[in-house]
Amino acid sequence: MIFSCGGCGEDGGAGRDGESGSMESRSDIGEEGDAEETTAEGAARRDDAGETTANDPGRPEDAGSKVIRPPEAVPETLRIDPETGEILIRDGDSGSESDGGGHGSDDPGNSPRDLGSVEDHSVPHSDDSASDADRSSTDSDDSEPEQGRWRRIRKESRPEKMTPEQEAKIRELESIGYLSGSRPKHAVSGVVTYDTSSAYAGFNFYVSGHAPEAILTDMRGRVLHKWAYDFDKIWPDRDFPENMEGRYHWRRAYLFENGDILAIHESIGLIKLDKDSNLLWEYPGRCHHDLEVMDDGTICVLARKARIIPRINETEPVVEDFIVKLDAEGTELDRVSILAAMENSEYAKLLRHMPDSGDILHTNTLEILDGRLAHKSPAFREGNALISILKVNVIAVIDLEAEVAAWAFRGRWRRQHQPTVLDNGRILLFDNGGSRAVNSRVIEFDPVTREIPWSYTGTHWDRFYSETCGSCIRLPNGNTLITESDNGRALEVTPDGTVVWEFISPHTAGEENELVATLFEVIRLDPDFPMDWLPER
Repeated sequence: MIFSCGGCGEDGGAGRDGESGSMESRSDIGEEGDAEETTAEGAARRDDAGETTANDPGRPEDAGSKVIRPPEAVPETLRIDPETGEILIRDGDSGSESDGGGHGSDDPGNSPRDLGSVEDHSVPHSDDSASDADRSSTDSDDSEPEQGRWRRIRKESRPEKMTPEQEAKIRELESIGYLSGSRPKHAVSGVVTYDTSSAYAGFNFYVSGHAPEAILTDMRGRVLHKWAYDFDKIWPDRDFPENMEGRYHWRRAYLFENGDILAIHESIGLIKLDKDSNLLWEYPGRCHHDLEVMDDGTICVLARKARIIPRINETEPVVEDFIVKLDAEGTELDRVSILAAMENSEYAKLLRHMPDSGDILHTNTLEILDGRLAHKSPAFREGNALISILKVNVIAVIDLEAEVAAWAFRGRWRRQHQPTVLDNGRILLFDNGGSRAVNSRVIEFDPVTREIPWSYTGTHWDRFYSETCGSCIRLPNGNTLITESDNGRALEVTPDGTVVWEFISPHTAGEENELVATLFEVIRLDPDFPMDWLPER
């Protein structure tokens, strides 16, 4: 059995406790509740609806509910070694393990992640005696501990040998991918709307579920260039199941100014092609979902590994996500475990509702921050990574140097994708809404006030919904480019919601080509993007 979009089609089980990061007070969605829009006008509705506020110590768990907890919300005095899984304790502490009630620390200090006068109530504590000072003190030492300051108190047990069932489950988990298509194809295709006076002119670069190729078009949909490469020629010595979805399309691609591209074969690896689709190098690191290229040529990409992690589940394998750094030639330089970074932070309790087996996080977005929001919070300093963790409805910032979560937030969205920091200090994201949703939406929210000053939900006659994937980006002219992946559609909307450009994928999927191919992402390139490498037409 091969998973398709492991963890994208089912509900992620949002937590019952309101939990969020230190840029703001708390906001939550209930296990069965609908995501309320947190606009300024809706603030009163939130209070009336009984949402947990910053001064509320947190609601008790629902009777009889099953709560999967990380290793008891590791306190500041304990640390998990991401390589060995061993529990370390700071010298001078008693060695007793935390009961998960708080992040006790004897070190005084103020939270470096506070924004202005916004108080940090980021993680609710079941122990009401935990003071605000206790919570803020956990922020005082995110740096790598000095040698000799930490000692082992518990060694994580590991199975001596995998059973055949466990090995089969690992192979299954490592085959997680996305369906080539899931919705009926459209009667029309191509660019069906184009308001030249209002749309942001440029070029469009996209990948879809129809084939392992990337396509460059102009604003009217005319194809300017294609890249493609035969999967079987990349890793001829590796054994992949024939029905592994990642073989047959690219999940994400990146276009360099010289015409070279990077492309992700989901859960398999990363490749680099030149403008003529010659293979330059390959990295077999089970990359997935997203990547970013730095100014110095360093490549950051999401990767995963399926294994048994006894502190999560002693018998069932889980998928662990990583942020991997590669040099320009595809050689791995470093990797950071997202699971360990969350566990070793004050935001560990945000993992309390993650599954206890399988694809436990499903990280789906990676954006390396440029520092434009650092004036509001040091957590958003240049070089940190903004990520989206679908399974727990959380977005977070990972300090890649300290290997710890510097900020995390669980807001009123479900199964979100593509959070991105805007110039105005807000965050834009695609709120899929989960499998029970009526529609999806793209929201712009303020991480300080929790208000949503702008959103796009489609219209009553034009349903906007993508259960899986989805993407959004704010364009230089203030419009927003949205990819409605499942529906094979991309649209550019103005601030008032007017559609000024719309593209329906001409690509199909399914045994009888009865489905529209999943449109993973459409990227709008600036009109001055270098195109001198294009062949003359």
